Amino acid sequence: MTRSTRRRGVPSTAPRTGLSNLTFSLVIVAVFVVAVGALLVIGRSGDEDVSDPGRAAAVAVRADSHRLSSAPGATVDFVEFLDFECEACGAVYPVIEQLREQYGDRVNFVIRYFPGPSHANAERAARAVEAAAQQGRLEPMYQRMFETQSEWGEQQVPMDERFRGYARDLGLDLARYDAAYAAPETGQRIDADRRDGYALGVQGTPTFFVDGERLQPETVDDPRRALDEALAEG
Repeated sequence: MTRSTRRRGVPSTAPRTGLSNLTFSLVIVAVFVVAVGALLVIGRSGDEDVSDPGRAAAVAVRADSHRLSSAPGATVDFVEFLDFECEACGAVYPVIEQLREQYGDRVNFVIRYFPGPSHANAERAARAVEAAAQQGRLEPMYQRMFETQSEWGEQQVPMDERFRGYARDLGLDLARYDAAYAAPETGQRIDADRRDGYALGVQGTPTFFVDGERLQPETVDDPRRALDEALAEG
């Protein structure tokens, strides 16, 4: 019996989040619509064979992948391919934060960049987060992006200065930030995450994986069930 067939039978003892099941379902529908659009726009896939579950897990989490939180000795990885300008990603952000609070001492939470071509500032936001990560400020910049998404998302003008203001607010060395933000290596890092996403079949955001297995949640409790099962399997 596979994990996916068992998932619904695992009871959830966690408190419900502020995001309703109806809202969550609407978010998933939105992800599907975006995914179809991405297929039409992108029309490409990764160049790695991830049919083996172990290989899929290795692609989902690279040695240098960014971990929002790491649990000592943890063997379970929760991965999100995200776009900071994606409204669906912003909608599920509170759920992910609650999952981190509940499971952060047992599960590694990993983010992978997957900025979409339809979002004018998505890659800029990813550059800003990557530049902050290079100064040890990944988590606060990640949080700032989603907490302020409604202020800068869906804008057709560059938001470089706004993101630089976030860096200033977080106390970053702005000279280092500017250099990292503009560095070709930063764009290459984002592209590497995106290639891994294509290889894993990611077509829209947010897309989640637990230990290399893609989740297709229908309610806010489904990710918890997946994590409970993965932890039980050890």
